[in-house]
Amino acid sequence: MDNRQSKIIKTSILGIVVNIILVIFKATIGFIVNSIAIILDAVNNLSDVMSSIITIVGTKLSNKKPDKKHPYGHGRIEYFTSVIIAILVMYAGVTAFRESFDKIIHPEEANYTIASMVIIAVAVVVKFFMGRYVKKVGEQIDSDSLVASGTDATMDSVLSLSTLIAAIISFIWGISLEGYLGLIISVIIIKSSVEILKETIDNLIGIRVDAEITRTIRTKVNSYDEVQGTYDLSLHNYGPNSFVGSCHIQVRDDMTAREIHALTRKIIMDVFVEYGIVLTIGIYAANDSGEYLEIKNYLINMIKEYKNILQMHGFYVEEKEKRISFDIIIDFDEENPDGLRKKIIKKMKKQYPEYDYVVIIDTDVSD
Repeated sequence: MDNRQSKIIKTSILGIVVNIILVIFKATIGFIVNSIAIILDAVNNLSDVMSSIITIVGTKLSNKKPDKKHPYGHGRIEYFTSVIIAILVMYAGVTAFRESFDKIIHPEEANYTIASMVIIAVAVVVKFFMGRYVKKVGEQIDSDSLVASGTDATMDSVLSLSTLIAAIISFIWGISLEGYLGLIISVIIIKSSVEILKETIDNLIGIRVDAEITRTIRTKVNSYDEVQGTYDLSLHNYGPNSFVGSCHIQVRDDMTAREIHALTRKIIMDVFVEYGIVLTIGIYAANDSGEYLEIKNYLINMIKEYKNILQMHGFYVEEKEKRISFDIIIDFDEENPDGLRKKIIKKMKKQYPEYDYVVIIDTDVSD
């Protein structure tokens, strides 16, 4: 975690230094040649400086140790920093749109020089490679803030390139595209901010964990000889690379409490050491062999008639109580889950009337 924090801070500081230099050069050139596009480009770089500062502050706060009020840590603060960055980018875009529209109504001729265009060209190259680097580091350490900053920086290089092209056109043919180019830049900036905001809000609300992670954890848990299946795997994100989760494992119903304890403790420790995930494990006992296998097979074949039932698990027959229990996973497209559950119970009751049925509906929270 310390290494991740260090990388985020170092990358952000590098971004601050580069962007301050670009702001100084672009703003100076923009005022000298009277170019609204270059000035707006400088303002955009200034917003990147603020983004990097916010990223550093957010990273420091998110790495505070867990406390009584926040037992799962402060990792989600990183998502709030991404929201603030998106709002800053959006503000820059709206400001650019307003200034550019005014430039179209009240046009002023820009006076580009070869020296100014060379400096813009250098800024394009610097910003492009800076954006690629920041985004790459962000993806490597799973930092939404760095990915957002890197994406924004790469977008800035494209916008600066368009400014350069407009300057060349103005210099050679005397055609001013300042206001129109500014409008295009502002729309792209606003669109970028909306995308960053949407992705971050999705993380705050809670989205399905990456399927590759759930498959990896399920495969790991299933690798133990005593485990007959892993179900109901649920991982909750408390910040980048910070997961707390739970699952059920199916084991023989004749295992002792001591054997189950040893098995679950080993799985919990192995998963934590290997993946850094704190896992809570529940138990499904299995007695689906022998005389009960016929009942289970009937159930499996029967639920195939319903396309919105994705899986059945946790099948168990309590002979003394004459009760059969199992869970079914329902697709989110199913409009009447409880009605579907009642249909399943009705069909089972008709086929095996001597039993009562307890059917739990699960949602499809992992692939």
